Formats: sequence, structure tokens, C-alpha cells
Amino acid sequence: MAECTTFDSLLEMGFDRNRAEKAVAHTGNQGIESAMDWLMEHENDPDIDEPYVPPAGDTLGTTEEQSQSPTEPSESTDVAEQEGDPKNPMSEEERKDQVKRLEELMKIRQEERRERERKEEIEREKQRRKQGQELLHVKQKLQDDEMKKLADHRRREKMEDKLAKQRVKEKIARDREERARKFGGGSSSTGLSSHPSEAPLQCPPENQEASPPKKDYDDCRIQVRLLDGSTLSTVFKAQEPLAAVRVYVQMNGANGQDFNLITPYPRRVYTDLDMEKPLCELGLVPSAVLVVTKK
Repeated sequence: MAECTTFDSLLEMGFDRNRAEKAVAHTGNQGIESAMDWLMEHENDPDIDEPYVPPAGDTLGTTEEQSQSPTEPSESTDVAEQEGDPKNPMSEEERKDQVKRLEELMKIRQEERRERERKEEIEREKQRRKQGQELLHVKQKLQDDEMKKLADHRRREKMEDKLAKQRVKEKIARDREERARKFGGGSSSTGLSSHPSEAPLQCPPENQEASPPKKDYDDCRIQVRLLDGSTLSTVFKAQEPLAAVRVYVQMNGANGQDFNLITPYPRRVYTDLDMEKPLCELGLVPSAVLVVTKK
């Protein structure tokens, strides 16, 4: 009788018959509240609407006998308290009151479940944000490390350029000293014989005065045409080596590819030795156009 009353109450509250049967069976007929709790916890199960199949050896009769067994006085007491004396069935008004009370209880339980799910969703969102921040920190650290490596690389290249410039200056100084020793040693022996030719030697300076003096440029504007057809343009110092232009191209458009630098007219492919030479020595002052080609 208790099982039927719980089952009927679930049907009156609008639950499907299969769901009501499963709720009563899986809760061991512990009352309407236990059945409602079970339904709310398992309402998203994929097989919730399938017909209930009792386990082997379990029948409605055995369930009724267990529910009426004297070894479970607490269950009988609870049923009696909730549903009244089985010998005195509830009136229609009492049944409606009970259904109304159970519906209110179900609403409370559903609200509690929604609140719990909302808190769980908030906690999951916090975890997602935390993981996103950690990932952002990792990316930022990788970028910082890459920038440090690039800065160290440029620092080493500048040092190498500086040493290369120093070697070029030392070579120029040695050449000057050698020329000074060479021309200084032969001036005394040719001093007397050179007097008759002093007059004709004065003519070339007149021609040189007629031509304008060559201007020394401090800056050099370089335009570089990349592999994809785009161009880069910037200004370098005239004394900077060609390696500075190569580093600029690597940082702004080479995309990690190895390449050569050439001048189209007249065509010239610059080698690794040319990278140590200043732009003015290579004839790229005051402006020049370089083309990037694949190696």
C-alpha cells in the first residue's frame, strides 16, 4: 500500500510512469522525498524514460513484504506519518494538500540544485581563467626570452662589427705608414732632378680646381626589396658595415630564411667578406637599392 501511495503521488505531481517506477524501486520505497531526490539527480540519465526492469528474483510482492516487514519499523512509521493509516485512506483534500506540499518541496530541491550548479560553474570559470592567465604568463616569458636572445645576438653582432671596423682602421693606418715610408725614402734622391718638371706639374691642380669637391655623406638611405615583392627602407650611418643592413632585413622581413643581398645595376652579389666593409666603401652612399635573393 505504501509503495502504491508513493507511486501515485509521483504520478499526480506530473512525473512519467517509468520514472516514478524507477524512483520507487531504486530508493527502496523510502518515501516520497527520497524518490524525488533520486529523480532530480538522475533526470539527465540517457535511460531515465525507458521502462523499469526489476532485477532477477525481485518482484512487487517481495518489495511489499519487505516494506511491511516488522524488521523495519522506522519505514512503516515514516510511511504512516506521511501518508496516514493504510486502513483509513486520505481524502481528496488531504491528497491535494500532500501533492501541493511535495511540489513545494520539489521546487526547493530544484532551486538548491540550480544554486549548487551555479556555484560549480563559477568555480569552473575561475579555473579556466586561472589556466588562461598561467598560459599567458608562459607565452610572455617565452617572448621575453626570445627578445633577450635577439638582443644578445645583436649585441654580439655589434661587437663583431666594432672589431671589424677596428681591423679595417688598423689596416688603413698600416697602409698609410707603408706609403709614407715608401714615398719618404725616395724624395731626397729625386729632389734635384724634379726641378725642371715643376712647371708642367702645376697644370693638373688647375684642372682639379675646376671640378667640384666630392661631398662626404654621413648617412646612407637603403631600400631593400624582399622576396615577396614588398620593400623596406631606412637610414644607416655611412660607416656602418653591410652586416647592419643584413641584420635589419633578418628582423623585419626574412622570416628565418637564409638569403643573399645583391645590387641589380650593376649586378653584384655581396659575400660574407663584404659584410665587414662599411657602406661608403661599397659604394652604397648616399642611397642604394638592394634586392634579397634566396641562397
